[in-house]
Amino acid sequence: MNKTTSINLGGFFFHIDEDAYNKLNNYLQAVKRSLSPEGREEIIKDIENRIAELFQEKLGTNKQVIGLLEVEAIITIMGQPEDYKIEDEQASSSTDNTFEYPYNSKKLYRDKDNALVGGVLSGLGHYLGVDPLWLRIIMVILLFGFGTGFFVYIILWILIPEAITTTQKLEMKGQPINISNIEKKVKEGFNEFTDKINTLDHKKISSTAGEVITEIFKGIGKAIGFFIVLISTLTFIAIIIASVVLIFSSSLPEVMLQENIHTPFNFDVPLWGQGLLLLLSFGIPLFFFVLLGLKLLIPHTKSIGNYVKYTLLALWIFALVALTIIGIKYATELSHDGKAVKKEFLPLSAKDTLAIKFVNNDFFSKNIEHRTDLMITQDSSKNEIIYSNNVNIHLKKTDKLQPFIIVERTAQGKNFNEANSRAEKIKYHFSFKNKELVLDNYFITAASSKFRNQQVHIYLYLPEGIVYFPNKNVEYYLNGHNSDFDNLYGPEGYLYKVNNGELDCLNCPSDENKDIEIETVSGEVLGNENVVKPTTIKDSIEKVSVKVNGKEIINTEVRKSHR
Repeated sequence: MNKTTSINLGGFFFHIDEDAYNKLNNYLQAVKRSLSPEGREEIIKDIENRIAELFQEKLGTNKQVIGLLEVEAIITIMGQPEDYKIEDEQASSSTDNTFEYPYNSKKLYRDKDNALVGGVLSGLGHYLGVDPLWLRIIMVILLFGFGTGFFVYIILWILIPEAITTTQKLEMKGQPINISNIEKKVKEGFNEFTDKINTLDHKKISSTAGEVITEIFKGIGKAIGFFIVLISTLTFIAIIIASVVLIFSSSLPEVMLQENIHTPFNFDVPLWGQGLLLLLSFGIPLFFFVLLGLKLLIPHTKSIGNYVKYTLLALWIFALVALTIIGIKYATELSHDGKAVKKEFLPLSAKDTLAIKFVNNDFFSKNIEHRTDLMITQDSSKNEIIYSNNVNIHLKKTDKLQPFIIVERTAQGKNFNEANSRAEKIKYHFSFKNKELVLDNYFITAASSKFRNQQVHIYLYLPEGIVYFPNKNVEYYLNGHNSDFDNLYGPEGYLYKVNNGELDCLNCPSDENKDIEIETVSGEVLGNENVVKPTTIKDSIEKVSVKVNGKEIINTEVRKSHR
């Protein structure tokens, strides 16, 4: 039975029997004697590291002691010293008698020796067998064309290790890791270093200045790392919280969800699915940014391991693909606009006063001023419906002799038929009585119509000379888009006359009497406590007679106000 001993090879401990140890020791001594003094120690170190890697592969999980057979197999792979001794480049190129162990495996590393930034694309070029220039061109296109190149590069920078040792540099290029190639690589490194040293003007270099510059750059790196860690960590925590809320919100009542949670995909995608996509697509890049910041802040931070890195990268790619597919599908659902239109003339002449106000439904909302977008709720019969205050009124001019109203109900769908069908399902009500236009401040539609940007737009056409009297609550629903009158024409609750295409205020407080307010007024002629009719117009002064239930409460002259 052979004795066993423990050795430290390449930073790893191995148990090896006596015969195997003697053979390995003699082999390494022979290799050392065959090498030239230049770079000998570095070469021996790389050879030992490679042998340690091969020993780990040979042992696996079952065998504990390295025997003679393992050592001989390693020597076969690495080659004999006399076979690989290199006298000069010409001698090595003129003879082709060496034994070549087949080696076709490449490993992905970052090539810092030929790097422009982090060596990612140069390393990918070696691995894929393409010129890194093409990869750099693609990355520039992604960076400026789509904006994703930066994030992809940073993640690859974090995931892909740098080729530091000679063995790693040979693995990166797919070259056999034997004595010959190790010696060549080390000598190439020494030659490159010597060339760089020879090009320097030693008289202009100060070691103190070099140390100061190094410390400055280290400080800048740590400061950048601190800000990256701070911002990325806070954002990462926010993403986690939002994702957890979405994932576990499915147990909440649907009405509560509709009222309090709004997402880009609404409820077409389950909230737990949206939470997972949010966590994977945005959380993983932020997590790697945190690691990058820690690496800059604390250079010796331990890596999380390749298995974790590549697993997270795969999940991120999966999330991006899923997000893209869902986004395209959802965008298709909103690709076409549809509308249903209703037009109705109001039985008034251009000399009458038109009052207008909005009313709410107490069952759905107790406040006329409350505005809400699409939400799922129940009607009085306990049926699920979509409810919204997304109602807008636009003031328009007309050359006709009487006012009229156009109500447009709009919705979106994946085609015109579907969009128009959704628009027609919108239920909206208005009425006209005693020369007063009463508009609902809400609309409802079937819950099966889904959230497809349903809206109601009211276009009120006012002829020349008519008096327009808006209730104060009209200001919450005014919309200046597609309007002929500026929606800031003046305060609501006052009388406005259409004069030469403008709204002239008949009873707004003058600049000298800004404390005058008229909240509830009525007209004597119309007999409606919400309507006022001016009696005479003289120059820029109007005399207004205001009565409630036949009793005069205001009879004064007011200055016209126009904005």
